[in-house]
Amino acid sequence: MRRIRRMKCAESAVIHHAMSRVVGGEMLLGKREKEVLRKMLWQVADFCGVEVLTYSIMTNHFHVLVRVPEKDRAVSDVELLRRFKVLYPKPTKYQTASFARLETALREGTEDAEKFRAQLLARMHDLSEFMKTLKQRFSIWYNRNHGNRMGTLWMDRFKSVLVQGEGNPLQTMAAYIDLNPVRAGLVEDPKDYRWCGYAEAVAGNQKAQRGLEVIWSTYAGSGMRDAGSGIRDAGSGRRASDKLMQAASLKSALSAHRSLIFGKGASPWTHKGKLIDRKTAEKVLNEQKGELPLSVVLRCRVRYFTDGVVLGSAEFVRSYAAQWQAGRGCREAVQGTAARGAPWGNLAVVNKMRRTVFG
Repeated sequence: MRRIRRMKCAESAVIHHAMSRVVGGEMLLGKREKEVLRKMLWQVADFCGVEVLTYSIMTNHFHVLVRVPEKDRAVSDVELLRRFKVLYPKPTKYQTASFARLETALREGTEDAEKFRAQLLARMHDLSEFMKTLKQRFSIWYNRNHGNRMGTLWMDRFKSVLVQGEGNPLQTMAAYIDLNPVRAGLVEDPKDYRWCGYAEAVAGNQKAQRGLEVIWSTYAGSGMRDAGSGIRDAGSGRRASDKLMQAASLKSALSAHRSLIFGKGASPWTHKGKLIDRKTAEKVLNEQKGELPLSVVLRCRVRYFTDGVVLGSAEFVRSYAAQWQAGRGCREAVQGTAARGAPWGNLAVVNKMRRTVFG
């Protein structure tokens, strides 16, 4: 099988939508397995130094929207030791000895210090290393806890889409990911599905809330950039309460995200005043080449978000099109393809989508 080419970027921070499916599409992830994978997701992200913005864990696959910093981002010795402990909270004797050697080498500046640093840093600030560590650790746990199961758990490596790191592309991608359990018919509201980022944010998980704030930080209507700007201490000129500002920012993010998921002032499953189901919606989109409300289309399977390679504004997509073209050995110039079927707001992708886009 031809190996999937991934977009490699030299920017200070990039955002990816990564997906991985259980081998054969088997429904192997029950409540217990989803909970273990959820905890590992946050744990491995902390170790790798990447930021989970949102995610969704389903019965036979998972999605994660993650922000990856520049590869050579500085990591102090103290932070390196902390991350080691994050990945191995209950170390074996060997891991305990490894930590002791690492701590001694870093403190004394021995010849091994740089070698240890290089080995650990190679696993950080990188999408592939993050997904590799997460999937390997979960596979080991799963096989041990299911009758010493043998063989691979995951199908191939993983798919990923490079996402523009602000505004409509990022917000729409996040909503699409959070709506996975709704599309699967498991819940009517993603806040009721424990294993997705939006539900964790609503439930009070601070890391999930932070991810939602990042997603909506450029939302012009939320007032997040100005939230709390007028709340200052008259004596010092400093802000009186960071917590109050954070609460305002979070409230705006939750409200904006929910409006995108459900639409404004209308049932998400209505079109021209009539109820519409997903099968009918997909027929309108694929066969009739029609357009439906965004909140309806987001409840359909949309390949722009999983196979688009790069998703963003037309200008953003064009800036990466040449790199994608060179990686595939294409001679024809790639300009990107405008998304259709909904009021996407200048959303475009690299991939032309020769097959059906919806469903």
